[in-house]
Amino acid sequence: MLSFAAAALLVVVHLFSGRLRFLSGTPRSRWLSSAGGVSVAYVFIHLLPEIARGQRLFEDHAVQPFGYLEHHAYLLALTGLVVFYGLERLVKRRRDRLPKDADTPPGVFWLHIASFSVYNVLVGYLLLHREEPGLSSLIWFAVAMALHFLVNDFGLQQDHRGRFDRIGRWVLSAALLVGWAMGVFIEVTELAISACIAFLTGSVILNVMKEELPEERASRFSAFLLGAFGYAALLLAL
Repeated sequence: MLSFAAAALLVVVHLFSGRLRFLSGTPRSRWLSSAGGVSVAYVFIHLLPEIARGQRLFEDHAVQPFGYLEHHAYLLALTGLVVFYGLERLVKRRRDRLPKDADTPPGVFWLHIASFSVYNVLVGYLLLHREEPGLSSLIWFAVAMALHFLVNDFGLQQDHRGRFDRIGRWVLSAALLVGWAMGVFIEVTELAISACIAFLTGSVILNVMKEELPEERASRFSAFLLGAFGYAALLLAL
């Protein structure tokens, strides 16, 4: 029930993030920059150490279909980063060819949403099957992912305009619940969980930084810094 409550929180973020109009505009909202900082802090303080533990699992207990990755847990993190970087480049190129307020082509939209749906399935599954179990771990993971989804949703709204509000947020919400349901009925090996965490780690880093780095966003470095080191301090104090 606690993991379902966490999943419900993440669904609420998807469904209502578009109504938080005070977060829109340029320069970038301090709240969004702080949320990005929190997400990055969670990656570096919690997920990267879990990748290191996963690397040892790959080395000691590699089995098919993960045998090839016996010495390459970090390659999965790189793969997550590269996959989402490629998707962003594709979307931005198509976006630049369109009038300012036009929706992106349906094919590009569905490719983007499908990739984030896989992302959400992984997050939903990890609500139940993280390498570090327990209520405290669940709370910190859910808070970090909720703020991360808030950042992602504003980026997706900017890319896809009305189509994301009409369709995208519902698809992502459903994907998250599918991942949670899979976690209830399907239990995979520790190696597979490590692989999911590694891929997710690279994806989170890319998806946060792509929202913070572009100059035209006029991001708030002080807010990002506060979010990153404030959340890191909380995690380290546990």
